[in-house]
Amino acid sequence: MFRKILVANRGEIAVRILRACRELGIATVAIYSEADRDAPHVHMADEAYCVGPAPAGQSYLNVAAIIEVAGKAGVDAVHPGYGFLAENAHFAAVCRSWGLTFIGPGPEAIEQMGLKSLARRRMAAAGVPVIPGTEEAVRDEAEALRAAAEIGYPVLVKAAAGGGGRGIRVAHDEAELREALAAAGREAAAAFGSGDLYLEKFLEEPRHVEVQVLADAEGNVIHLGERECSVQRRRQKLLEESPSPAVSPDLRRRITEAAVRAAQAVNYVNAGTVEFLVDRHGNFYFIEMNTRIQVEHPVTELVTGIDLVKAQIAVAAGEPLPFHQDDVTFQGWAIECRINAEDPDNRFMPSPGTITAFVPPTGPGVRLDEGVRAGVAVQPYYDSLIAKLVAWGRDREEARRRMLRALSELRIEGVKTTAGLHRRLLEHPDFIAGRIHTRWLEDQVLGVTA
Repeated sequence: MFRKILVANRGEIAVRILRACRELGIATVAIYSEADRDAPHVHMADEAYCVGPAPAGQSYLNVAAIIEVAGKAGVDAVHPGYGFLAENAHFAAVCRSWGLTFIGPGPEAIEQMGLKSLARRRMAAAGVPVIPGTEEAVRDEAEALRAAAEIGYPVLVKAAAGGGGRGIRVAHDEAELREALAAAGREAAAAFGSGDLYLEKFLEEPRHVEVQVLADAEGNVIHLGERECSVQRRRQKLLEESPSPAVSPDLRRRITEAAVRAAQAVNYVNAGTVEFLVDRHGNFYFIEMNTRIQVEHPVTELVTGIDLVKAQIAVAAGEPLPFHQDDVTFQGWAIECRINAEDPDNRFMPSPGTITAFVPPTGPGVRLDEGVRAGVAVQPYYDSLIAKLVAWGRDREEARRRMLRALSELRIEGVKTTAGLHRRLLEHPDFIAGRIHTRWLEDQVLGVTA
């Protein structure tokens, strides 16, 4: 097992990793920007080092500064969390070249699954269903128009590199496609350094269902069930649950088997998530594979009893998985609400500022993964996620009611948050009945304010 780990992240995921390391008896090193000097993760770690000014490009994305800290602190491994450098094949390769273990998959798997067109080909070859679309990035507008005519409108224009909802547009006809190509290309180039785009069939009102996988270096790959992630705004998830209310036992078997094949196809090692779209008829299609820990991993932990971050660390240290697929059992239901420092009543504008009061909920079946406390400033430079509230119940209704109770106990003052919106969602008749899809929040709940 490792002696000392550097956590190359901030906020709630840095706190989550630090807690796992402490339980494992592993010394920890935190990094922070000048703006995060007083952040909770800085005080939780055994050592902490400043890696640059507030902008992420000069601090949390500063590979040279992070590697310098790793050498100075004498760490064995680096845990990237999610976001920032978590799916950066170059960073994983640099860690390897400096003799540091990157707690995640190797750079080869990150690169293969990070390029959407390449990932589609690998998945199709492995027998994983993919959405009809172009196999390669389209070279120009004329090729895109021809491909769209063959696929059939509406089509989705997607960045060939990257993810997180960026570089994506929907086109219902040729005129919209021309506009979508220009807009998505600009956004993709700015976000990922590549304006390459490909097209795929746009599915009407699909569900977003993902499967958590774990794999070790000995070739053992297992799944930990599915998560329902359809409550989204602008392709950014707001609420997740496990299991999915729409997945039948037969669909669960087929979609989890496909996820395992996906991981095996790229010789995957560590924790990963295979994401699918599921249509109204129960057909499912591969979207992408996230080669990292997911924001919503706690719901899987609560229904399986498996600590995914500890499992990541153990696998990265060369240990085999301590359990087989048949050993994994699923108990109850879990729901996660992302508590973002945003104002839902003002077009979700970020709400930076100092938190003047922070009272977490407690009681049976409630978990809070937080990256803030009273007196800490929510910075305008980074993602607005400040905490994740998770509730477990014996069934979906108990989990839903428990989450409503927990939300009523949660008190955050000084900044606007999404807590009130989550109460609306959980009380909506469609959510209660499980009638949700990836456009449900914007179409049925937010309407023109989306």
